[in-house]
Amino acid sequence: MSGPLEGLKVIELAGIGPSPYACMLLADLGADILRLERANPNASDEPYWDLLARSRPSVAVNLKHDEGRELVLELAEQADVLVEGFRPGVAERLGVGPSDVWSRNKKVVYGRMTGWGQDGPLAARAGHDINYIALSGALWPIGREGERPVPPLNLVGDFGGGGMLLAFGILAAVFAARSSGEGQVVDAAMIDGSASLMAMTHAFLNAGLWKEERGTNLLDTGAHFYEVYATKDEKFMAVGAIEKQFYAELIKGLELSTDYLATQMDRSKWAEMKILFTDIFARKTRDEWTAIFEDVDACVTPVLAPSEAPLHPHMAAREVFASELRQPNPAPRFSKTPGAIASAARTPGSGTRAGLASWGVSDDRVAALLASGALG
Repeated sequence: MSGPLEGLKVIELAGIGPSPYACMLLADLGADILRLERANPNASDEPYWDLLARSRPSVAVNLKHDEGRELVLELAEQADVLVEGFRPGVAERLGVGPSDVWSRNKKVVYGRMTGWGQDGPLAARAGHDINYIALSGALWPIGREGERPVPPLNLVGDFGGGGMLLAFGILAAVFAARSSGEGQVVDAAMIDGSASLMAMTHAFLNAGLWKEERGTNLLDTGAHFYEVYATKDEKFMAVGAIEKQFYAELIKGLELSTDYLATQMDRSKWAEMKILFTDIFARKTRDEWTAIFEDVDACVTPVLAPSEAPLHPHMAAREVFASELRQPNPAPRFSKTPGAIASAARTPGSGTRAGLASWGVSDDRVAALLASGALG
């Protein structure tokens, strides 16, 4: 496999959610990753449902076995990165913490993915995406006026503020290690990442341009021109006509008088305009509205279900999704060293022999590890 990260060697101590997503991103762009996890080393090489495990082999390793732990440290001698998503202190108790790894290879970047971070009063506590974004202030503004906050799936904490932040941090630390000759810990916490994603909202708050009243602001469905409207066929259209020229095209497409142009930023008119827009959008189907705005810069688009998105002409033309098995293709794109899905996700443990062989572990050594119980 080729890609911009070709030659980068990564050990992944398998977790769930954000850390495998980070490793998926790296693997899709060419990194050579061994995913080490509790699994059956004799598992058949069957396709597996978890897309986050694609593009890299799954190797069965028992980290609680002395020889399994020693194998991880031996592999670290040739690695650039090690990624783990345990609670703080677990990797150290298993004997594969940063100091253990650096005793064998001081250049290793040690990526750590947690919700609360490696320190602080909540560091050892359990949690999920919804808890992390609640505490960071990212959940509170998401929702409509007078209603409860709405969890945005687990996109803000787990993936945007978690896995993607970890991948970014790892690459920055690798860059530094190649200059200094020494690795470091990348403490990627979902509370930090989700707080970082709120930078623009904090800027608005600081400038007095944002009210802490959910659903009353420019980008939180407070404005009638930044909203989702139901259509005649009980589907939806997304409207994001913020700039004047786009709002003008929106008004034209809705067949409204140009007199309405002057009221765009008049907050006292927003509720009234939203009622009007709701009534108008309900008169036509989603496909009819799509046709009206298809070739117009009004920032109006149909709201597609995940199963519909790959079928949209723009998505199909750019091959945003893979055609064999519906899944997102690697992103971002590179003009000279494109990424690719190296392989489909496979049954955990099924890549034990081939994966270890690709990192130079002999067949005899693998056989001995299997016999000892270190693998599996």
